Amino acid sequence: MLPTSPTRLVQLASGLALCSTLGLTSALAQTKPTAANTLTVQVNKPGAPVSKNMYGLFFEDINFAADGGLYPELVKNKSFEIQGQHFIGWNAIRGAAALQAYTVSSDKPISATNNHFARLTVATASPDAGITNEGFRGMGVKQDAEYTFSVYLRRGAGNVSGLTVTLEEEGPRGPGPEVGSSGRMLAQTQLTGLTGEWKKYTAVLKSSGMANKARLKLTVNGTGTVDIDVVSLFPKDTWNKRANGLRTDLVQLLKDMQPGFLRFPGGCIVEGRTLAERYQWKETIGEVNSRVPLINRWNMEFRHRSTPDYYQSFGLGFFEYFQLSEDIGAEPVPILNVGMACQFNSSELAPLTTAAGGPSASEATGHNHADDPTLETFIQDALDLVEFANGPASSPWGAKRVAMGHPAPFNLKYIGIGNEQWGPQYLERYEPFAKAVKAKYPGINIVSSAGPAPEGDLFDKATNRLRELKAEVIDEHYYASPEWFRNNAGRYDNYPTTGSKIFAGEYAAQTVGIASPDNKNSWDTAISEAAFMTGLERNADKVVMASYAPMLAHVDAWQWTPNMIWFDNLRSYGTPNYYVQKLYALNKGTTMLPVQRADNGKNGQDNLFSSAVADDKTGEIVVKLVNYSPTARPVAINLQGAKKLGKTGKATVLTSNDLNAVNSLDQPLNVAPKEESFKVGAANVTYTLAPHSFTVLRIPGKR
Repeated sequence: MLPTSPTRLVQLASGLALCSTLGLTSALAQTKPTAANTLTVQVNKPGAPVSKNMYGLFFEDINFAADGGLYPELVKNKSFEIQGQHFIGWNAIRGAAALQAYTVSSDKPISATNNHFARLTVATASPDAGITNEGFRGMGVKQDAEYTFSVYLRRGAGNVSGLTVTLEEEGPRGPGPEVGSSGRMLAQTQLTGLTGEWKKYTAVLKSSGMANKARLKLTVNGTGTVDIDVVSLFPKDTWNKRANGLRTDLVQLLKDMQPGFLRFPGGCIVEGRTLAERYQWKETIGEVNSRVPLINRWNMEFRHRSTPDYYQSFGLGFFEYFQLSEDIGAEPVPILNVGMACQFNSSELAPLTTAAGGPSASEATGHNHADDPTLETFIQDALDLVEFANGPASSPWGAKRVAMGHPAPFNLKYIGIGNEQWGPQYLERYEPFAKAVKAKYPGINIVSSAGPAPEGDLFDKATNRLRELKAEVIDEHYYASPEWFRNNAGRYDNYPTTGSKIFAGEYAAQTVGIASPDNKNSWDTAISEAAFMTGLERNADKVVMASYAPMLAHVDAWQWTPNMIWFDNLRSYGTPNYYVQKLYALNKGTTMLPVQRADNGKNGQDNLFSSAVADDKTGEIVVKLVNYSPTARPVAINLQGAKKLGKTGKATVLTSNDLNAVNSLDQPLNVAPKEESFKVGAANVTYTLAPHSFTVLRIPGKR
């Protein structure tokens, strides 16, 4: 929200005061910057090029980000394959005494991988003889929108003539596992012609109304037994209209950022709580209905947000991640398991033997088991992934990509080895892993892990060793208070300018504490991140990638907060943090320009943060300014050596009077950027920054 008091002014060096579109007063216009607020942008002394991948996206399937979020399948547990919980998401209709039994069976299933199905037995014909699916905290449906329903059916003993498929608003729930049968009908269809063999049936349901929490009801026509499997309700309105496409509003928010890369699938989801629960990319490609679901690593991590129904269907798998990267113009950055389960959980290790054949030092203290896959299994998975992404149709894994409908290579350039591991267990696995990848694919850039903390003995040892091994990119993570981010804007000022580069792979300011359920996406967190990011930009010769984390969260099904984008079943919005990330990504430029203060103060001193880049593609100089002080602040900007300055520039301002301000589904633009133009008459410009503001100035000019 913009402040109501006059806060902003652009002046020419000659002293001409201009009233901007935000209503500045002449009194404020006469305020002159102090030496501390005088900045020199050394346009004629350009620094390092800015990585074209500088600002990107971190995706992890946490907070229902995939199933129930980006992946828009509306049916939860569509194939009854959740081990030990085969009916998660499904309930019998209350009062449906006619439904004699509903069980899970594996008698002559559809396939070896899809080997469970629901068997319904009806004793007395009834419109309530059936089951419902609750979706992911309900099903969001739009008025007049079309949804493709599909199911595999097989008739058993009796005279079942068909199935009635109804989409309706949620009715009242019963005290037990049954659900009420009432609810406004939104769409309905009949399926007939059942046989004694498995057969796929499809229909299009067009919703007569909008509902944030609808459900799917399947009722049996007639009496007897019917087998049901692979129940799907999928919106036709998907990104690029793909049959197995993604949710349009969420993809649009991502694409609007023009991200340089997409890191996937995590995050701790890569590791799993145990090696058996690790993410295995080969299980996520091929025919969607043959992908075996897996309990999500986050389902029971936090007692305060326990979600035992949280699982991964892998409808959004590695092929779809690569496809999404291509759709939004981002470099794909897949992260692979290095042979270690999450060290915050079981710490299981893939067996690693020394040259003498005995256990290594780390294995002696680890939790590895004899039946675990060896490190070679994980290395081969990485080599096969590069082939899947880049290999020709004549290669085994390249052929699988082609069969999925993408003949051209995905042009993969990066892979990550391990997510957030630490200690000798990681380093001794990383080294042979990286060596094998480089031996076969020397052009692949490897992202390595410096652990979950940005400092300390383990961090220092990992960083030093990775630099010795000439790691291309080292991934650093930091979740901390807003103050930490402002105080560490100079973090990379003294890093080496040669050798390994930095990937700020996960970061977010926390209003209360790490993993606290009370954290908010406040303006205070966002502006503090903006201040920190001036330090990333100032060190473009050292930092080549950066991404906020986590990216997505369902308002009714989150495990972690804060998050960059929030959504329910129908709506979504970007947080103030999202707009900070977007402004950096849209204004990353091509070349870093040094910025100096007239008083020789450090970046961030007196709550003034700055960075600048040249955008050689557009012929503009881009200056980013963060004023964390509670008062308006006039700054003088000297564009040293700038050539061919234009007469009009553009200012984009993100600000709020309230540091605790947040966006919401009902107020998605409470804190959002505003644009205005300003006149540029000389290489010396004075601009008054609003209190607690992040401002981006684009000035026509060349270096």
